[in-house]
Amino acid sequence: MFTGIIETVGTVRQVTPRGSQMQVAVDIGRLAEGTSLGDSIAVNGVCLTVCRLEGSCAIFDVSTETIRRSNLTALKPGSKVNLERAMSAQGRFGGHIVQGHVDGVGKIAAIRKQADFAEFRFEAESDLLKQMVPKGSVALDGISLTVSKLDKTGFEVAIIPTTLKETTWHNAKTGDVVNIETDILVKIIQRQLDTIVPSSKGLTLEQLKEHGF
Repeated sequence: MFTGIIETVGTVRQVTPRGSQMQVAVDIGRLAEGTSLGDSIAVNGVCLTVCRLEGSCAIFDVSTETIRRSNLTALKPGSKVNLERAMSAQGRFGGHIVQGHVDGVGKIAAIRKQADFAEFRFEAESDLLKQMVPKGSVALDGISLTVSKLDKTGFEVAIIPTTLKETTWHNAKTGDVVNIETDILVKIIQRQLDTIVPSSKGLTLEQLKEHGF
């Protein structure tokens, strides 16, 4: 489990296609100290397992499903990525519950700078937008953020100077594709509601009684 608080920015050293899969080597810098084989590290919000270590470079295998749902296919040598190690039992919970299981991608539609702050607008598929709520949490490229605005075509977040400075987003531009992981709590509630109240039917008194209301 992760919290969406980025520890450092790493640099991609090599990307090796392997059929429908691939292998990525990332210089994780200071995070290499104390990192072991089998450890989980979120790379741009995607939970990956360290399969080999070469100095400060960690090598990760990337599955077909991860490639399909994330923006990792755009990585190339020199790309910068947000990194966070899995949370320890003694760690502080600074962000929100982030699993590292990316739900899909979105695109930066607009960036509005306000002094050292910035407001980002994203376009995303309706299925992802349905799993968001205003003032709720969302992880974007692994960064824990709060949804400030939400409508039928997209959503917005406000980003503080520290986040802009300490993550890859100080170089973000309109059109960039980002990984989106919606809040697990919202997903659970949505799943339960879909079970109780199928979208093709309305809520009835009998259904409420059946589920203990």
